[in-house]
Amino acid sequence: MKAILRKKIIEVCDKKIASKGEGVGLSFYAFFANKNDDPDLLMEAATWWIKLHALDHFEKAVKIKNMVEAEV
Repeated sequence: MKAILRKKIIEVCDKKIASKGEGVGLSFYAFFANKNDDPDLLMEAATWWIKLHALDHFEKAVKIKNMVEAEV
């Protein structure tokens, strides 16, 4: 995973957890604006989320953050 995507995921998860609590869920779309301004990064996130880890559409932000931080 690219460092920019890793950083973005952790930042978004931190913001969501801080504002809505540890039970908040999100999808990989939460890491991107409503417009498709970086399709390659969006596909990388989708591939990581769907193909690599077979995650549900919505997952707990805490779980996603922990998974990203644990990857080397």
